[in-house]
Amino acid sequence: MTATNRRPRPGRTSLRWKIAGLAAATAALTAAAVGVLVHVWTAHDIHDRARARAFNAVYAAADVHRRTGALTEGARLDPPDLPASLRDPADGARHTAYDPRTEGNVGPSVWAAQRTGGPGSPVLAVQVNMSSELHTLRRLDATMTAASLAALAAATPLAFYGAGLVARRLRRVSATAARICAGDLDARTGPAKGRDEVAEIAATVDLMADSLARRLRTERQFTADVAHELRTPVGGLLAAADLLPPGETEDLLRARVRDLRGLVEDLLEISRLDAGAERPVCVRVPLGAVVAEAVARTGLDTEVTPARPEPPDAETATAEPEPTVETDPRRLERIVANLVVNAHRHGAAPVRVTVTDRTVVVRDHGPGFPADLLLHGPRRFHTGAAERGSGHGLGLTIATGQARLLGAELHFGNAPDGGAVATLRLPA
Repeated sequence: MTATNRRPRPGRTSLRWKIAGLAAATAALTAAAVGVLVHVWTAHDIHDRARARAFNAVYAAADVHRRTGALTEGARLDPPDLPASLRDPADGARHTAYDPRTEGNVGPSVWAAQRTGGPGSPVLAVQVNMSSELHTLRRLDATMTAASLAALAAATPLAFYGAGLVARRLRRVSATAARICAGDLDARTGPAKGRDEVAEIAATVDLMADSLARRLRTERQFTADVAHELRTPVGGLLAAADLLPPGETEDLLRARVRDLRGLVEDLLEISRLDAGAERPVCVRVPLGAVVAEAVARTGLDTEVTPARPEPPDAETATAEPEPTVETDPRRLERIVANLVVNAHRHGAAPVRVTVTDRTVVVRDHGPGFPADLLLHGPRRFHTGAAERGSGHGLGLTIATGQARLLGAELHFGNAPDGGAVATLRLPA
């Protein structure tokens, strides 16, 4: 049995891709953060060492100039390209400044300067070129980038593989839960591997299945026991009702006892279906004839459209054989009869039964099936909406069980213009 509603399909982006993408993004962010930190630390160290070199060079040049009046290599007096912040240093104090300008072969540099004497004396300056150190920094950045890309390229497949292991375990748990939902109460995920969260989920699903199976077995056994215990006293009541004198009381009592006997028989049939004790006996039969016979036995006013309509001209038309199916005719009659009785009891006239190929459609013109039945399917002792009348709710449950036994599909839906539609599709 399948209802008209369908479960939503999962998203196309699997958990494996999500975990792999998250791992790749984490690796990329980590590599970027490490690269930025290394770059900043190295650049800061290069500037500090350049300042120290310039500071020491101007100190040595000032000492030589004070003693001999000569200039050491690289030292100049009042150079024209000296940064403005060093053109007027405090007397006797040494100062440094970073110069980002690039001229010819001289790249960014650090200057150090101090006066050679009192106010107005020349300014002795030394320039330390940082081109080689900055070139080394750029090579370090390129090396870090290449290493980060290589690490990312290696980490992504590993993350994808590891995520696949987790995803396969989760799919196994999901498949087990789907089998349990479909009625396979013996489905289990098996022994858990590891002690992580996925193993806990698998163990929990197995425990849930065990508990559900015990409860369902208890319920089915209770239903079977009640039905068997009631069968004898109900038969006695029916026999006692035959001894009553004719009259309105006798007719009313006999009708109620017949209803009670029908309920007991339905319960016994459901218990046999639940226990898997039923086995179909399939033969090839004309579908239209079996359906017409089932409808006729209900004694209800139902319009039947045969599988093969009558030809417009019997003399010129070519006789075609009536479609046949291989099925259990007794169970097929039971399904069709239950659907027709349900349509009359809970729907409204006219009730039509249409037979086409391997499909039987029963439609009424009442309020339609309630949303709860369309969502969850028929449930025993549950008739759905109040406007669909009263009853014990076993007719559609039995029809669903018999259809499942025949390997057929039984769909429930509502027509766009109103009314309930039950569609039985027999297997090929």
